[in-house]
Amino acid sequence: MEFIKNGAEFIQQQIDNAEYSVVISGNYEIEKTVVIPSNFHLVLENCRLRMADNTFCNMFTNKNSHTEGVWDENIVIEGRGNVVLDGGNYNGLSEKNQNTDGRPPIYVNNLIFFAKVRGFRVTNLRLRNQRWWATNFIYCTDGYIVNLDFCANSSYIDENGEIKNGNLSFDIYDSICVKNADGIDIRCGCRDIIIENITGFLEDDAIAVTALPGKLEKLFGDEREFSDICNIIIRNVMACSLCSQVRLLAQGGKSIYNVLVDGVVDTSQNRPELRQGVNGVKIGDLRLYGGVAPERENIHNITVKNVMSRAENAVTLIGPIGENVKISNVSRFDTDGKVIKQAGDIELVKLDL
Repeated sequence: MEFIKNGAEFIQQQIDNAEYSVVISGNYEIEKTVVIPSNFHLVLENCRLRMADNTFCNMFTNKNSHTEGVWDENIVIEGRGNVVLDGGNYNGLSEKNQNTDGRPPIYVNNLIFFAKVRGFRVTNLRLRNQRWWATNFIYCTDGYIVNLDFCANSSYIDENGEIKNGNLSFDIYDSICVKNADGIDIRCGCRDIIIENITGFLEDDAIAVTALPGKLEKLFGDEREFSDICNIIIRNVMACSLCSQVRLLAQGGKSIYNVLVDGVVDTSQNRPELRQGVNGVKIGDLRLYGGVAPERENIHNITVKNVMSRAENAVTLIGPIGENVKISNVSRFDTDGKVIKQAGDIELVKLDL
């Protein structure tokens, strides 16, 4: 497939010259970040955008993502027809080597990075070969993320030093080439967001909703702003992932609450990339993130229902987990494993299986 060079420059010019919206068609190589302003509707129609080799930048971000204390609003990225956002060839940047020897921070590998956006929509896209998390939302509100299909890199190095693809399992995690290739990450300060119709293969988590006092929060957040995650609806996740299809995590004084997860179906049985995942849905963790132990009140008012999984654990609950957490209609198929794995202080969770 032929790609038009300097695609980011062309797309940026179209955006800058338009008042409210623009339609982009064709296949372009993206060599730098395309910046989208407030009150703008970007339509990608039957096109493929691929990150250029040896680039270290997002494909898309909002205009004021890096401006302290300034929010954008009403931004739409809409795919029409067959639209692919492709991370291209891996650039070698990882969580372990970021910010060393002149390397940038890892978040530049997000294909879509939104920070401090009120009112957004990301719809009808196929995302391929992400170099880290495919999409990342931090301090974003009033959002709709729908009809996203993923296919992460599934390569690993075997015992003979050769690169192989597919049939991943957690026992070879250290050999995987592109790690932590999530699909959708919802971070601190996000609220009032609907996520639905998510498909495909993810190397790590398909959807990660994580309220943590991390480096991203310090870079792009404002502690004076509301920093919990709440009012999140996740529906119809028909995907497969090595770690979790849906992960909910809160620590370090941050909280997650008022979350509905309804409809999680494991499709790994029919995917060449994955042998078996670890979790269908995972809530909580005993590991420390940010050096602060989790507390019971960090996770509460959570409903998870209609989960069909062939992962090692259909649902994993690791305490402490707070009140009004309800799990119902969970089942497993095809492989051996547990319907519910429990560890830690989780006696308040209501199980209705």
